[in-house]
Amino acid sequence: AVEEEGLRVFQSVKIKIGEAKNIPPYLGPNKMRDCYCTVNLDQEEVFRTKTIEKSLCPFYGEDFYCEIPRSFRHLSFYIFDRDVFRRDSSIGKVAVKKEDLQKYHGKDHWFPLHSVSADSEVQGKVHLELRLSEVITDSGVICHKLATRVLECQDLPIVNGQCDPYAAVSLLGPSRSEAKKTKVKRKNNNPQFDETFFFEVTKPLSYTKRQFDVEEDDVDKLALKVDLWNASNLKFGDEFLGEVRVPLRVLGQLGIHDAWYFLQPRDNSNKSVKADELGSLRLNIVYTEDHVFPTEHYNPLRDLLLHSAHFEPVSASTAHILGEVCREKQEAAVPLVRLFLHYGKIVPFLSAIAHAEINRTQDPNTIFRGNSLTSKCIDETMKLAGMHYLQVALKPIIDEICTDHKPCEIDPVKLKESENLDTNRENLRHYVDRIFNVITSSGVSCPTVMCDIFFSLRESAATRFQVDPDVRYTAVSSFIFLRFFAPAILSPNLFHLRPHHPDPCTSRTLTLISKTIQTLGSLAKSKSANFKESYMAAFYDYFNEQKYTDAVKNFLDLISSSGHWDQKSIETPIMLKEGFMIKRAQGRNRFGLKNFKKRWFRLTNHEFTYHKTKGEGALCSIPIENILAVERLEEESFKMKNMFQVIQPERALYIQANNCVEARDWIDILTKVSQCNRKRLSTYHPSAYLNGHWLCCKMSADAAPGCTPCTGGLPANIQLDVDGDRETERIYSLYNTYMSKLVKMQEACGSKSVYDGPEQEEYSTFVIDDPQETYKTLRLIISAVQTLEQQHMQYKRDKFRKTKYGSQEHPIGDQSFQCYIRQQSESSTYSI
Repeated sequence: AVEEEGLRVFQSVKIKIGEAKNIPPYLGPNKMRDCYCTVNLDQEEVFRTKTIEKSLCPFYGEDFYCEIPRSFRHLSFYIFDRDVFRRDSSIGKVAVKKEDLQKYHGKDHWFPLHSVSADSEVQGKVHLELRLSEVITDSGVICHKLATRVLECQDLPIVNGQCDPYAAVSLLGPSRSEAKKTKVKRKNNNPQFDETFFFEVTKPLSYTKRQFDVEEDDVDKLALKVDLWNASNLKFGDEFLGEVRVPLRVLGQLGIHDAWYFLQPRDNSNKSVKADELGSLRLNIVYTEDHVFPTEHYNPLRDLLLHSAHFEPVSASTAHILGEVCREKQEAAVPLVRLFLHYGKIVPFLSAIAHAEINRTQDPNTIFRGNSLTSKCIDETMKLAGMHYLQVALKPIIDEICTDHKPCEIDPVKLKESENLDTNRENLRHYVDRIFNVITSSGVSCPTVMCDIFFSLRESAATRFQVDPDVRYTAVSSFIFLRFFAPAILSPNLFHLRPHHPDPCTSRTLTLISKTIQTLGSLAKSKSANFKESYMAAFYDYFNEQKYTDAVKNFLDLISSSGHWDQKSIETPIMLKEGFMIKRAQGRNRFGLKNFKKRWFRLTNHEFTYHKTKGEGALCSIPIENILAVERLEEESFKMKNMFQVIQPERALYIQANNCVEARDWIDILTKVSQCNRKRLSTYHPSAYLNGHWLCCKMSADAAPGCTPCTGGLPANIQLDVDGDRETERIYSLYNTYMSKLVKMQEACGSKSVYDGPEQEEYSTFVIDDPQETYKTLRLIISAVQTLEQQHMQYKRDKFRKTKYGSQEHPIGDQSFQCYIRQQSESSTYSI
């Protein structure tokens, strides 16, 4: 989070990359392309889809979520083509400015692809100082000179592995264009230039006048242009990095201007290709910016929410009302579950709303079938608390299915000529059996919180429908099989079991397995009848044996007996994260070279290892208990971005991740898994130990204690890291968005209280069991929300008043130039 005067700002983005269409074909006989899509913060790639082969309308169907750890200007999407020589060429891009993201919030939108060229690939900012002054020449003539000082740049892109920038400065006017250059700064994307150039602005008006007077017309016609270039040794010449044009009217009365500017693309970029000629990309973007106040601001609303678990009736509670007014129950479920989990109240809350829903259900066969607040909240809880459970139970077999590509199609209509129906059936039966056995033998690994919830569901259902002996099982199986295991098998990428959506053939196999497992777990009376397709009904006959029913019931009994198993007791190592990164040699040999090498890193709940390549033995193993701290490493140490350090008793391991999002992910998960180590450090060195001293504090002893406090502790529970204030802020935002529905619900309470007749139609969408209690709660909610809204409005007013366009935090760009002009003096006179 970014700190802003006692307020924290969090940025996150959730993206669904749908499909592309009308990609231009190759000119040759083979017109098809192999395309993939990347997600970029400015020009830094943070996610890549799988490659869709031989298509001009590739369907991706991939989701990406990340917490954004830094400032950015554009969220960009590139479509790349991978040719037969494995050379990747860009087809087109979509770039959405940060301030425009809200326009597309949560809606599918087709974006036209624009051409990618050096002229349009721009990021970074430049700091300029302009000063208009009079100069007396040797002959006594007064001339008006513009002194242009190019101080520094920040966040320039890395081009072909490095950045050697220089600036070209020119004064543009109707009859002039002279350019001057700074020195080249080698291997530096944050160069400090601090060079000054002088330009003659106007001819003297009168040789006898001793006052400084600049003609307004002349100044209005003049502009300063600064181009940033990357010096290249290649024959193709220097690469364009961006430009800034500053009209001299910004000098105002004082004749002085000092500001930061965002670099802009060239004026002529993207004009050679018409919209839609490169195709288009369907995206669904949800960008969220949470402004979180200090915790005391949220106490009234948070207390109301947390009291919901014990409120009578629960339908009149603050949390339940949120589910009633939100357009989608999922909107309410996500922050509610995270908040109640964080404060250890998830089980009583879910028990209360589930008990109320069961009592409203008339038919045991329809129990939890709708998309109610209860079902959405339990879904979300299982996703959060059960992620490791899925990793342990399903990941190995899912990986095998996705790698082996065994044919499993059993629909005679879809069978390929080269395939045998009996062989395919046997392949599918083998997979179903293995996954079924893995699931039904995994009860002891089920997280305690899930077991406690299932125990409550079972007891409520059995009490409500005493004549149905199986309802104690179906109430639980409708979640664990229908909403947990079956969806994870169907879409393993959504549950972090696979990095990407499976290919069509594997996806079909997983669909068939998921359908069968779902039916096996449902304990339906006539299971074959559940299938519309005759080939599925015939296939299910393989499993129409009592042993499968008994196994399901034993498993459901185990996980719905109030949990006594702790996941930490699982002895099998759980693979948490792996991937290639670059590490610096640790220098265990006195005379060994401390160079940088690419290695395959692997983290389990037992150890952190690196290997020469994937699958080879470990070159180094660090037991989790030996990790004393995990912290970022300052760029200045090795002039490298996205570095972090894993601090051990003897030395620190320095590692470079591939991008800022990946670096954050590794730091978070390593910190969480080592959080309970007894010898964890309280201080560390933010820079490296080089040339006999620490770069940060200049201490010469390599064992010198750290000079900076370690970052705040994270909970030891590796499954969940919740910020209670941030979740309460999100709930406030939802209430504020749906304020009109809160008011309408108040009216509905009045209607129910006054009229004891048929319910008025416009109020029939709300569940109101007790109008008086519901009305009281609504009044308290509205009061708490309005108080927070006033604080937000005051913050916005204060921020607008304090925002100084042209500062390092708020550089001048396309849309902020007019704001900058308004902030200048009311006078528009340019003479002194």
